[in-house]
Amino acid sequence: MMATARCEGFAPVCFPESRVLILGSFPSVKSRAQGFYYGNPRNRFWGTVCGFFGEAIPADIAGKVAFLRRRKLALWDSVTACSIHASEDASIRAADRADVVGLIRGTAVHTILCNGKAAFAYLPKEFLPTHVRVLCLPSTSPANPRFSAAAWHAALQEALEETT
Repeated sequence: MMATARCEGFAPVCFPESRVLILGSFPSVKSRAQGFYYGNPRNRFWGTVCGFFGEAIPADIAGKVAFLRRRKLALWDSVTACSIHASEDASIRAADRADVVGLIRGTAVHTILCNGKAAFAYLPKEFLPTHVRVLCLPSTSPANPRFSAAAWHAALQEALEETT
């Protein structure tokens, strides 16, 4: 039996002008140690999203938050707390699901991009407003051999072209 620990996730990063919410599943061990989203340097998230905009990856958390705000992106996880072994999404138990509807109320969010199948599975889709579109993209995790930067770029392009 794998040992699991009850862990808390991060607060959302979201602004009234946010148009796209990117949802992960739950922070990895390395992210939890760093105290911010996608802290594993091998995770392709920051390189993919910053690369889409032609920007370098910000060096610190404040720079990443400023990038998200400037680009009208929000960031959170579908699971806000859970018991988990290491960084394994498959080991998530006793998950507290995120109140995504409450988060996006009063924002310009019209598209949710789920970073992998677990993020999509834990998202409470049944309560989302009908104008909000949800897409499940390949996980940026270094453990995912089927990652596609092209899929991410196409989804970001489409989502950011939409008017709110």
